[in-house]
Amino acid sequence: MSQIQCVGIVGAGMMGTGIAEVAAAAGIPTVVVKATPGALDGARAGFSKALAHKVEKGRLDASTADEILGRIDWTTERERLALADIVIECIVEDLPAKQRLFADLEARVPEGTIFASNTSTLRIADIAKDCERKGRMIGMHFFSPVPAMKLVELAHLPATRPEVLGAAAAFIRTLGKTAVPVLDSMGLVVNRLLLPYLIGAISAYEQGLARPEEIDTAMRLGCGHPVGPLALADVIGLDVVYTMAKLLHAEFQDPRYQPPAILRRLVQAGQLGKKAKLGFYDYATEPPRANGEIWELVRGSGKEQAC
Repeated sequence: MSQIQCVGIVGAGMMGTGIAEVAAAAGIPTVVVKATPGALDGARAGFSKALAHKVEKGRLDASTADEILGRIDWTTERERLALADIVIECIVEDLPAKQRLFADLEARVPEGTIFASNTSTLRIADIAKDCERKGRMIGMHFFSPVPAMKLVELAHLPATRPEVLGAAAAFIRTLGKTAVPVLDSMGLVVNRLLLPYLIGAISAYEQGLARPEEIDTAMRLGCGHPVGPLALADVIGLDVVYTMAKLLHAEFQDPRYQPPAILRRLVQAGQLGKKAKLGFYDYATEPPRANGEIWELVRGSGKEQAC
């Protein structure tokens, strides 16, 4: 396979729709399969609304937005993925769920289709354990928000065929992003280094060293980071950060990955960050302010055991 001419995506959440946007913006027809229960119209309407917001803010031309919408086919039917040269999985970060998905896809799509997982922490070898097409299996880890972030971690198995990697790398370049080849491993490169930084910032807040905006300002101005760690955790999604931290801590038994109690409490309360309009910051205001409810939520949490 020399060129990817149609993209399939399973998962219509933030990552799946972000990848769909950049693929369609690059002129590639894209099929998005909603993986969770609920109305398909809701996912499609949310995507259209997000594009309209970019047009209103002057970040996207109205004609370009219309072209993007016209190139995306929204469906709940996995059979439609038979049209795709590559299928990118963007479902929940759960190993059995991903294994079941790829086993199902093997029975539905042509043998030449490339399988890619957008997993941020799991090993591709584990996801592909029961797959017969290991030669066409890769990891393709995009970063959030997908339209703005330029990196894609490209992981492969020993059995992955060279032409598959070549087609995937060319596809990533077509999207205007940089592919960095990485060893297939838990957390790859970025999350192995990023999680201790985020966990450290969350722990500092839990211990009362400073307020969220003060921690973020310190890291932006003191270390030259474009965004502070707590604001970044909100953008990633606190549920995603929590899941990644638990997986890496279970794998390596390294205390740097151990989720603080405050993170667990926020996730349990549904305060998941920017997508929920409430996390370490309250996004109901412009600009966002520190979450005023958080102290009540985590009162006494410093005495709890992190888990």
